[in-house]
Amino acid sequence: MKAADLPVSAHPLVTLRQLERSDAPAWYAYLADPVVVEHTSWDLRCADDLQANFDDYASAQPASSIRLAIVLREGGQLVGTIGFNAISPQHRTAEIAYDLSPAVWGQGVATSIAASVMDWGFQRLGFLRIQATVLESNERSIRVLERCGFEREGYLRCYRQIRGRSGNFWLYARIAHTP
Repeated sequence: MKAADLPVSAHPLVTLRQLERSDAPAWYAYLADPVVVEHTSWDLRCADDLQANFDDYASAQPASSIRLAIVLREGGQLVGTIGFNAISPQHRTAEIAYDLSPAVWGQGVATSIAASVMDWGFQRLGFLRIQATVLESNERSIRVLERCGFEREGYLRCYRQIRGRSGNFWLYARIAHTP
């Protein structure tokens, strides 16, 4: 994907670029923080555990996941990632997923970037529905989704294994504005 094809960040602190394999150590550095992954389904042992994700992101298949790097405008340091999983070209749907370093928590980054990426997903990628699954204890992410216009649609019991135990998730979705 060319830089001109990527969503544009309106947030003064961060911008978006293509996620690269060389980002794995920085990505893992904040994902190794128990506070960051406490309310997520991430279960990583080392930076190499992220490599399989990069194979999917590099694929040209229409249903391949898309993941972008959230980087500081000054210095270019990776402070998060955001993108789409579970893409269905046939149904024009996707699931948004994101993570963020605590270094930028509480500064509106997640909400701003999620809004930009969703608009891009609807307008540029042609999605009709973008959904999100969020661990029931992840209040920060729930607030981000609600600020971005997502509506709660359901409760998914024992939806994913969270480091060896079943986790319950809320299902949220936002529908494209269609005439």
